[in-house]
Amino acid sequence: MTSDLFSLWEKAALWSVLGVAILGLLYAGFLVGQILREKRGTDKMIQVAQAIQSGSNAYLIQQFKAILFLVLLLTGALYFTAHETHIGIGRACAFFMGACFSAAVGFVGMNLAVRGNVRVAAAARESFGKALRIAYRTGTITGMLTDGLGLLGGTLIFMVYGERAYEVLLGFGFGGTLMAHFMRVG
Repeated sequence: MTSDLFSLWEKAALWSVLGVAILGLLYAGFLVGQILREKRGTDKMIQVAQAIQSGSNAYLIQQFKAILFLVLLLTGALYFTAHETHIGIGRACAFFMGACFSAAVGFVGMNLAVRGNVRVAAAARESFGKALRIAYRTGTITGMLTDGLGLLGGTLIFMVYGERAYEVLLGFGFGGTLMAHFMRVG
C-alpha cells in the first residue's frame, strides 16, 4: 500500500473493499444474534435439536482431526513452491488462512443450520412467513461469512503483496477450496 505504483484511487478502492468485507462479517454476526434470539419450540423439539447438534459437532471434530495433518503438511510444502522466500512464506500463510476461513464457514454454517432448523420448525407452528424469514436469514449467514472472509483474505493479500498478489492468492484459493471440498465429501 506504500508503493507509488498504485494511485490514490486504487488505494481508496482497496480500503473500500476491506470495509465491505468487514461490513459483511458484521452483518453475519447481527443475523446470528437475531436467529439465536428466536424461540426454540417445545421441550421435545429442543431435545431433538440438541441431539442433532451433538452429532454434527462430533462429525465436524472428526473431520477437522482427519484433515489437520494434511493442511499442516501442505502449508509447509507450499513454502517451497516459490523461488523467493517472501512469496513462499506468503503462499503458505495464505493457504493456511484460506483453510482456516473455509473451516470456520463450515463450522458456523453447520452449527447455525442445526440451530436455525429448530427455530424454523418452532416458527412454522405460528406462521409460514416467520418460518421462511428465519430460514432465509440462517442461510444468509453462511453466504455472508463466505463472501466476507473471502474478500477479507484476498484484499489483505493484495494490500501486502500488491502486483505480486496473484502468486500468493494461489495459496489462499487452494486452502479454501481444499477444506470446502473435504467437508463436502465428508
